[in-house]
Amino acid sequence: MIAFEQLNKKYGKHKALENVSLSIPKGRVVALIGPNGSGKTTLIKSFLGLVSLNSGDIFFQEKSVLKQSDYRKHIGYMPQISRFPEHMNVKQLFDFMRSLRKDVKDYDWDLYDKFEIKKLEKKRLNALSGGMRQKVSAALALLFKPQLLLLDEPTAGLDPKSNEVLKSKLLNFASEDRLIIITSHILSDLDDLVNDVVYLIDGKLKFYESIESLQEKTKESRLTKMIAERLEMKN
Repeated sequence: MIAFEQLNKKYGKHKALENVSLSIPKGRVVALIGPNGSGKTTLIKSFLGLVSLNSGDIFFQEKSVLKQSDYRKHIGYMPQISRFPEHMNVKQLFDFMRSLRKDVKDYDWDLYDKFEIKKLEKKRLNALSGGMRQKVSAALALLFKPQLLLLDEPTAGLDPKSNEVLKSKLLNFASEDRLIIITSHILSDLDDLVNDVVYLIDGKLKFYESIESLQEKTKESRLTKMIAERLEMKN
């Protein structure tokens, strides 16, 4: 579904991405992991067209997305920090977003209902707590039934019950032959959720492996330990 080919991006002398190439099929939940400054955010923003590459190409459903915009209607994006129009209330936000996507008539209200967002409809967006903003952001990301979900620290601020609701929804989403890419520093939240791990460090792809492969190589069951053991290996 997505392919990155020889991506390079510099900020001055700093190499944010260096010859990054990988192909990710649909029907997977992929953890995009790495230390701060590893290139995760640059990789996501380059796909969204928010960062211009120095070289390389990006493909979505076998078509290059460079200098294109139409492909974005197939993407649901949940940023780490949601910046909503603060003067709106929650209902106005959802109405506004639907008005921008008049091509969509069938919506996914599942998270909206399970997070009980209807109870928040009259709240102004600038009055929402961190957890409430995360719920609104997650419901928006799934509202238009996208083919691809990009989630940046999606569980930050969520209570344990809401966290489990979101994880269950994501598993169902991926089972419908769609793709989810998640970045998170809370690796325990990704246990029993992800199928594959993409690990970046210093702008380079360190490894891209399935959970089954990592388990076999490391003999570990928890994602945190799998990655720690895998990083100790030379290849």
